[in-house]
Amino acid sequence: MLNTGTQLGFVFLQVFSHEGGIQSYIKDVLAAYLKEPTSPPADVFLLRDGPDCYNPFEGDKITFHYLKSFHPLVERGRLAVEITKCLLSNSYQHIICGHVLLTPLLSPLCQLFDTPYTTMIYGKEVWNPVPLRQRKALQGAKYIWANSRYSRDLACVANSLNPAQFHMLPCIVDGDIFSSGAKNENLLRRYDLQNRRVLMTVARLWSGDIYKGVDVTIRALPTILRNFPDVKYLVVGRGDDQPRLAELAKDLGVEDQVVFAGFVPNEDLVEHYRLADAYIMPSKEGFGIVYLEAMACGVPTLSGDDDGSADPLQDGRLGWRVPYRDPKAVAEGCIEILKGDDIRCDAAWLREQTLAHFGRASLQKRIGHLLSHF
Repeated sequence: MLNTGTQLGFVFLQVFSHEGGIQSYIKDVLAAYLKEPTSPPADVFLLRDGPDCYNPFEGDKITFHYLKSFHPLVERGRLAVEITKCLLSNSYQHIICGHVLLTPLLSPLCQLFDTPYTTMIYGKEVWNPVPLRQRKALQGAKYIWANSRYSRDLACVANSLNPAQFHMLPCIVDGDIFSSGAKNENLLRRYDLQNRRVLMTVARLWSGDIYKGVDVTIRALPTILRNFPDVKYLVVGRGDDQPRLAELAKDLGVEDQVVFAGFVPNEDLVEHYRLADAYIMPSKEGFGIVYLEAMACGVPTLSGDDDGSADPLQDGRLGWRVPYRDPKAVAEGCIEILKGDDIRCDAAWLREQTLAHFGRASLQKRIGHLLSHF
């Protein structure tokens, strides 16, 4: 068990100079670490962040080391020197490696100084075999923190890892931000959604990310509309795949029922979730924090049935899970949701259950549990 005199070392690629799912997840982990009373002082090394980044976590408990430089090799060299200095002074009982890309650098140093390390994984970066040095480093980790059982299972098969190494550290949602509320009249007018039932997806519309399932949902619309003619499908996100999706909607005769909202800033997402009568994303996710955001807003949710969404949807207890890329199954699930007869359509119950398992308090408790293994 760690005590307040023992330091940990965290090493991340970048946290504050880039917005993304991994960065949001790491910020949640750091916030929980700060609030957990059993967590010791820690150093955080940031390979690609500079001191000019906005960082809300500066304080007595965590010391940040910014290593951004004019060249990636210089950044890695500085990281190796800083970590070696700390290991020479026996500063750390444990190091937490924040990305598999960093493991070939950190693993040999930890082994040289007999310091155990944990590696964090997030999803598709480990679903397939990784390069040999990364695989050996993963195999040498004392623990691996994974955000979903799905990523754990794929990583084990692809990279010959031991399931006993793994501990779950799921994503969370901020219930103070994502909450139920009335539909915003201005947004209803903007998107012409008055007196409509609204299906919604929040996703990148990139041609390399068709797995998000927006095209599958568009293909399901004709069947849905035969049962609920007042439905519209609101797609939040941007990318180079939008022209193809718009053409697909036109070919299927549902172009008037598909609304492309484009990019929506994070601070405006809650009001958009509240427009939805159902959140639909039959995707293939490592976890899928958007499902938590929708359910925390009380919006019934549908996902694919062969990915990390099993965790936020609790194996279907909180939402609908349907075969991946199956328009018929998506249509049937949407029709069930729009009928509203299932407990999973009860906004208050859905929000309560989501926050009980994936709120900030649950992550803090989980961090304390994981630290007790060091």
